[in-house]
Parts: sequence; structure tokens; C-alpha cells
Amino acid sequence: MDPNYAPLIPAQKVVVVGDGACGKTSLLNVLIRGVFPEMYEPTIVEVEDTSLYVDGHSVTLNLWDTTGQEEYDRLRSLAYGGNTSAVLIAFAVDSPTSLENVETLWFPEVAQYCPNVPIFLVALKKDLRNDAAAIAELARTNMTTVSESEGRRMAERIGAKGYFECCAKVNEGVHETFQGIARVTIKKFLPAPQSSADTKEEDPLCPCCVIL
Repeated sequence: MDPNYAPLIPAQKVVVVGDGACGKTSLLNVLIRGVFPEMYEPTIVEVEDTSLYVDGHSVTLNLWDTTGQEEYDRLRSLAYGGNTSAVLIAFAVDSPTSLENVETLWFPEVAQYCPNVPIFLVALKKDLRNDAAAIAELARTNMTTVSESEGRRMAERIGAKGYFECCAKVNEGVHETFQGIARVTIKKFLPAPQSSADTKEEDPLCPCCVIL
């Protein structure tokens, strides 16, 4: 094979879903612009492209930021159409309810509209896991912040291809999350690696692949 050969990788459509106010828009804003928005503005559906490098390959991500509000369910369902490469389900570490909704709301919806599309799970607002104010607020209703192990178990239950943790506020784990997603989705466009008895496929849920 020509050593200068570069495979043509089409834009990878990634749909991001999850409860309202869990941090989806902030995550994408930091990825695309490097800026954390200080004010919360609800999103209905927004689409933007960004490019990143994954293992030496330039990859364009077509990112769909969707609303988590129930009244826009029908509109959100349209975002799943087309050639979706992956779906990223998000929850907030300071909202146990948003984690529960991963299994009861978001995973069933994704399975309905995007069967056989790789699913990934990301924990947002990781910095609030040990935040005194967040812990105290949840304690008022006998709840606690979501632990990493709880997030990983949820990822396993829904068959996620990868589990990540982010803090968009300080840009921690943001790019790594989308590089991890792209690494999975572009595999089918790359030449098959030479087989080896010693080669093992990485497990995206193993501890080394959890973005901390």
C-alpha cells in the first residue's frame, strides 16, 4: 500500500441526547469554541461541525445538540434520521435522576430510532461529584452525587461502546471523549490491521479508557 495513502473518511454524525440542563450544550461549546458558557440557554436542535485528529487521521464531526424537554420529543426524533454514526447519551453527576433517565428514557428512544448505531455514555459536571454545595442539596432529598462506578455500571447495562467523564467548565476530558467516539466510528473506513495472535481489541469500558 502507498505509504502516503490517506483513507477518505466521511463526516461522522454524532447525536447528543440527555436530560435538559445536564450540560450537553456546554460540552459541545467547549469542544468547538473552547469557551464555557456562563449562562444556561435551552437548546431545541442545533447542528455544528468541528474537526479533530484521531490516530493521525483528520475527522470531521457533524454534531447534533438536542433538547431534553418533553414537549420537543417529536422534533428531537428527527435528529436521529440520516446517516447517524454514533449517539452520545449524557447525564450530570449532580443529578441522579438524569442517570436513571439514561436507562428508562434515552436508551429506549435511541434504540427505537437508531438501532445498531454505537452508543456512548458520558458523565458531565464531574467537578460537582465532591462539591459540598451539590452534596448538601442532594442530601435534602436523600440522594447523593453519581459515582464513577455507578456510571460505568449503567454503561455496561445499555451496551455502551465507551464511557467517559468530563468537566466542561475546566475543559477536562472533552476532546478525549469525542476522540474516543471517532476512534470507534471511523474503524470501518480504515484498512484492516494485520492480524496477530498477540493483538487484542481494546475494551472501551476498561479503567484505562475512562476519561478522568
